[in-house]
Amino acid sequence: MADPLSEMIQLLRPHAVFSKGISGAGRWAVRYGEFGQPGFCAVTEGRCRLAVDGEAPVVLEAGDFVLLPATPAFTMSGFEPAPALRIDPKANQAPDREIRHGRPDGPPDVSQFGGYFSFGSPDAGLLVSLLPRMIHIRGIPRLTQLVRLVGEEAAREDIGRDLILERLVEILLIEALRATSAKEAQPGLLRGLADPRVAAALRSMHGNVERSWTIPDLAREAGMSRSAFFDRFVRMVGVRPMEYLLSWRMAVAKNLLRGGGLALDEVARRIGYGSASTFSTAFSRHVGLPPGRFMRRPATQDETAASLQV
Repeated sequence: MADPLSEMIQLLRPHAVFSKGISGAGRWAVRYGEFGQPGFCAVTEGRCRLAVDGEAPVVLEAGDFVLLPATPAFTMSGFEPAPALRIDPKANQAPDREIRHGRPDGPPDVSQFGGYFSFGSPDAGLLVSLLPRMIHIRGIPRLTQLVRLVGEEAAREDIGRDLILERLVEILLIEALRATSAKEAQPGLLRGLADPRVAAALRSMHGNVERSWTIPDLAREAGMSRSAFFDRFVRMVGVRPMEYLLSWRMAVAKNLLRGGGLALDEVARRIGYGSASTFSTAFSRHVGLPPGRFMRRPATQDETAASLQV
């Protein structure tokens, strides 16, 4: 059975960039500007406040895990009033030691382990838009353990480091997303997968992407009428069914083109197009350049574009 969530994580191609211990004591507050890259933290001791722009403020406690797929601006602080130290995450370089906020000496009021990573996919902006804006999870110890493993591996200079980090971050993302209360999430992939009828259609699209799907076909997979399925899909996922299918097909196509070794007509066949010319026209319209030019473009341009889209 197709697993849309795992497939999406694999196409996002997450890479660990920075992770470090962070603590605070006494009067302290920090205000981070919008970053765009996915950020995370796991509280290992104590408590603090977190106010993410556009979300209700929350109190973080030991054992809590927070994932921000696109990291909007946010404020983190202790419980005593303090002017916020403004930090530009795009300008400030990651320090090579633990970060301490507030009183520099004595035991901390809160300790956490956090950082950020990047997505290598040129479709990162599109895929991240289908994920919740903020994920706050309580009572999942293995997430804290995973964050620590990421930090320990990031600090090593050993063979296989980058490959291990990629796999750890993939696991971290999947664990965080599947631990989320999907029924309470905003419209997107998680909420769609939490609805049995919409999930049936999503799994069918992912499991047989080369099929020439129509709305009536997908409605039958969901066991619903055409109109009821269309309305429910849009309400749960936030986009129209065929819009989602096109976006997913193009994300898969980019991955196949980047991998090389496949003729254009084979790429077209694998994502449901009858000919290379039909696929090329659709790809050019969706991406803004033809498949051949996309294949010749350096992968670093895709990663740069991804970080700008998120």
